[in-house]
Amino acid sequence: MSEERYQQRQQRQKEKVDARIAEAQQERGILIVFTGNGKGKTTAAFGTATRAVGHGKKVGVIQFIKGQWPNGERNLLEPHGVEFQVMATGFTWETQNRETDTAACLAVWEHGKRMLADARLDMVILDELTYMVAYDYLPLEDVLSALTNRPANQTVIVTGRGCHRDILEMADTVSELRPVKHAFDAGVKAQMGIDY
Repeated sequence: MSEERYQQRQQRQKEKVDARIAEAQQERGILIVFTGNGKGKTTAAFGTATRAVGHGKKVGVIQFIKGQWPNGERNLLEPHGVEFQVMATGFTWETQNRETDTAACLAVWEHGKRMLADARLDMVILDELTYMVAYDYLPLEDVLSALTNRPANQTVIVTGRGCHRDILEMADTVSELRPVKHAFDAGVKAQMGIDY
């Protein structure tokens, strides 16, 4: 391809991109969902949170089913003013007690509702929320109401597999992570700093 043809193609591309940017004039918080069976949903959420904190934004984090083990994201972000509320029971298949899991979920969800009503927070992460809805630990209507009634400029990120269709429909941005290959399937154990 000649240099002239290359420049013409790139100019056409630039004009298309510039036109799309000019059309996008709304300023408001958005609902982002990272779902699917692939690795990286929480990592994507925390990458976005790190970006927000780097720009001076205020972020709050609710972590469902993460438990008490070391948390690199928390180690990094909490000293920068990010509030973490963690459902301390960990994975529900470990506890195998629906009553205590439900109580733990509802307790951390109270913090989630508080954050979703706080106009000072620019971003709220609801990590692994999808499981809480799927397993009926959290009423879907309560989640939808809190998401709908949040401050207009607050962005929310929901992570987890099998996101409920009503949350997907409400979302502005949905990314589905698809597994292609995972080291764990080859017998490689989870590593601190890589997997958690």
